[in-house]
Amino acid sequence: MNNINKRIKRWANSLTGQILIIMALGVASAQFISSTIWLRQLQSDTEKNVLEVSKHMSYRIASTISYFTALPRNYRHIVIDQLQSMGGTRFFVTLNREEIRINELHDSPLMDIVKNQIESTLVKQLGIHNAKIAFSSPDDLHVINNHTLLTDLPERWGNHSLLVKPLTPPIIIIQIPINDKDWLYLASLMPDPYFLDGVSALTGERLFTMSVSVITVLLLSLLILRRLTRPLAMLVRAAERFGQGDSKPIKEYGSVEVRKTARAFNDMQARIQRYLNDRERLFASISHDLKTPITRLRLRAEMLDEDDTRDAMIRDLEDLDMLVKGALQSVKETDIHENRVNLNILRMLEDMQSATNLSTVKLIISGHLNSPYMGKPLAIKRCLGNLIDNALYYGNTAEVFIEDEDDGVCVRICDHGPGIPIEQIDKMFQPYTRLTPDHSGHPGGMGLGLSIARNIARAHGGEVTLSNLPESGLEAKLWLPRH
Repeated sequence: MNNINKRIKRWANSLTGQILIIMALGVASAQFISSTIWLRQLQSDTEKNVLEVSKHMSYRIASTISYFTALPRNYRHIVIDQLQSMGGTRFFVTLNREEIRINELHDSPLMDIVKNQIESTLVKQLGIHNAKIAFSSPDDLHVINNHTLLTDLPERWGNHSLLVKPLTPPIIIIQIPINDKDWLYLASLMPDPYFLDGVSALTGERLFTMSVSVITVLLLSLLILRRLTRPLAMLVRAAERFGQGDSKPIKEYGSVEVRKTARAFNDMQARIQRYLNDRERLFASISHDLKTPITRLRLRAEMLDEDDTRDAMIRDLEDLDMLVKGALQSVKETDIHENRVNLNILRMLEDMQSATNLSTVKLIISGHLNSPYMGKPLAIKRCLGNLIDNALYYGNTAEVFIEDEDDGVCVRICDHGPGIPIEQIDKMFQPYTRLTPDHSGHPGGMGLGLSIARNIARAHGGEVTLSNLPESGLEAKLWLPRH
């Protein structure tokens, strides 16, 4: 799960991932906004249509109520029986002995428009203020009495006015007490049986359409982005290889801007490589040219009669010789020209352990390596050797911990020495920097070991850091990334 999260985070932080995320959000937002605007317009038009239809319907309801209330009481049931048997009106009309209890549907803006229009029309046309108006589903609509459902009646009674198979649209019911004993009961469908269907910006069809649009845009964008970012990815890999000592020109293709960038990078590689070659030749020339005069000066110094002057000059010449050798050592041990191969760092450390534990010092190794590391063998061995030599010199015992992860290998080398003052930790990586002036007996006594180790680590894309342990001692951490 952690690996998946890391990959997702790495993809989200990439140029391709960020552009795709922005485009996906943009397309989805545009679709949602346009759907919302369209639905608002549709809702406004629907409200206008419902209001217009409700006006005509309310006048017909008022006319029907006026007609039935004007009939003599003995004729009302005859007319109702004829309507139920033969049709002739779009209303289902009955005279009931009680008010029918209606299982009302949840109110909606369209329902309120219809109710308010019918109620206002009945008040204006007939002066009726006590009408009971409600919407119900035909499945649980009671008619005639509170025990009879619409579905219990013969089909011919409701087919003319209320049942629209296979639909079950809502039915509007108006109940009006016309005397102390009778309730006039009218039920009707709206002219448009779908008028109460809810509309939403996120229906299944719209979500499907939005998903198809987003996926289509992302696929097309991905094809374009791959073409655009492939040269950039090659440029990144070339920069990493160049930082690790592998200088190869990259192909110049892609857009005009990318080609110019690749050309500039190739020119930069060539200039830096020429500088490195010139520096290596310069140090080799200095080494060769200084050996002869230093040797002559030492012979002349030994011929001096005064002991103090002779000893002082010999010490100065030895320091000069040490500086020259140290500079050459730093260049040679950092710029190691060798190919990268699969290394078993654990076996390399175990070989050092076998050689070290023959003496009075002790090297302890723990941890494991999941897979070989791709690197320069002599350079890595020299880097580890310098760090371990320092730990053994200052602490007599060194503990090495190997931590292998998916993105790199971490080697921690801990000793039990005096540690390093915090303000001097950064200075220790500078050439010719030592904790003590007396460096006799120390293999890296010229103060170049940490500088060489860090240069080798950085040439592999890694790093070397120092930190004091909580109790006593120093921890040198070598981080080598897997590319």
